[in-house]
Amino acid sequence: MTIEKPGLIMVYTGDGKGKTTAAVGQAVRALGHGYRVYMIHFMKGRDYGEFLATAKMPNLTLVKAGRDTFVCRDKPDPVDVELARDGFMQAEKAVMSGDYDLVVLDEINVAVDYGLVKEEKLLDLIRNKPKNVSIILTGRNASPEVVKMADTVSEVLAIKHHYDEGAECCKGIEF
Repeated sequence: MTIEKPGLIMVYTGDGKGKTTAAVGQAVRALGHGYRVYMIHFMKGRDYGEFLATAKMPNLTLVKAGRDTFVCRDKPDPVDVELARDGFMQAEKAVMSGDYDLVVLDEINVAVDYGLVKEEKLLDLIRNKPKNVSIILTGRNASPEVVKMADTVSEVLAIKHHYDEGAECCKGIEF
C-alpha cells in the first residue's frame, strides 16, 4: 500500500559521514514525484556541491542559514546565533505555510546541540506541523526528545574516515 504524503519526521544523526547526503537523496526522491521541497542548511554558508547541483531544480527552495566557518560550540559568535535563529524562523514559516511537502532542516541537530536554536522551539515545530508535511532533521547529537518524536531515525556510524589519515577537505567529497 502506498501512502501519499505521510507527514513523517525523519532523523539522520551520528558521527559518520553522509547525513546531509542522505537527506539530499530523500529530497531528490520526493522531487521526482512532484513534491515541493524546502531545504535549509544551518551552520553552512559555503556553496556545497549538493547546493550547486540542486539549485535549479523545480519545486525546490534552498536556503543557507550560516557562514562558511566553524562555529565554536562553547562560545558561538553572536552572528552564528542570529543566522541560526533567523533561519529557524524561515523554516517554521516553510513548514506551517502548506507550500511544501517536505522540509529538510540540515544540521538542525547540531544547531540545537550548540545552543543556536532552542530545543523546545524545534520540538514545538514537530508537534504543531501540518499533518501532511514531512520533516527531515540532520546532524550529530540528535536530542533524545527529537529521537523519541521521530518516525524514522537512522544513525550514521563512523567506522573509518580519510581525515583519520590526515587527508585534507576535498571539493566534491566534503563540500
